Amino acid sequence: MLTVNPFMSRRIFDVLFAATALLVFSPILLLSAVGVRVCSPGPIIYRAKRAGRGGRTFVMYKIRTMHAAPQQGSVITGHGDVRVYPLGKLLRATKIDELPQLWNVLRGEMSIVGPRPEDPSIVEQHYDALGMQSLEVKPGLASAGSVYGTTHMHLMGTDVDPETAYLRDLLPVKLAMEVVSIRKQSLIGDLRIIVRTILTIAQIAAGRRSFDDPPELPEAERLLREHQHSRASTDIRSAA
Repeated sequence: MLTVNPFMSRRIFDVLFAATALLVFSPILLLSAVGVRVCSPGPIIYRAKRAGRGGRTFVMYKIRTMHAAPQQGSVITGHGDVRVYPLGKLLRATKIDELPQLWNVLRGEMSIVGPRPEDPSIVEQHYDALGMQSLEVKPGLASAGSVYGTTHMHLMGTDVDPETAYLRDLLPVKLAMEVVSIRKQSLIGDLRIIVRTILTIAQIAAGRRSFDDPPELPEAERLLREHQHSRASTDIRSAA
């Protein structure tokens, strides 16, 4: 009996989806490239170093949404960040700036669905054992954690700078959600995340600002509590 390798079927899905999406969105990518060239001097494509599967560093492509500068400052972009020019705000809100990552998918560095890749410095300094589990698969364009970050960014604390608030309030929950999704990964689940991502982007573009908690959140919060309890117990034993 002929069996299909799930990794091979996922790769076929990724290639077909990415190739089709690049063809469909090519006019938007072209218009965006012209707009960036007109609105902000500098390169059209921003090449960002990201941690991929197994923590290996790769170059992730984005349409540049910030003014070109020798030093980019914080790796986290907060609300109202002055580095983002007006057209860049639109590209970020609609996620058009992420479309070049379809090329990363074709290259085999990313999947359509998978944990969103982080800056290597964040991985090195802030990923614990739970976070490292999210590096067991290829990073993706869409994920449950990414949708949560987009819709619940307002929950980040305002008492500190955006990067500190992200690392403290949002990243741990996002990573737990990514691990929950990885453990239940399936083609149907991936399609649901793709649809949820598209609907969320459309709703935000239409002006919606309040969203319900995602279905993965309760299990992610439980997993996060268990992990924090286990880590605390380990710390106590080590100090004894």
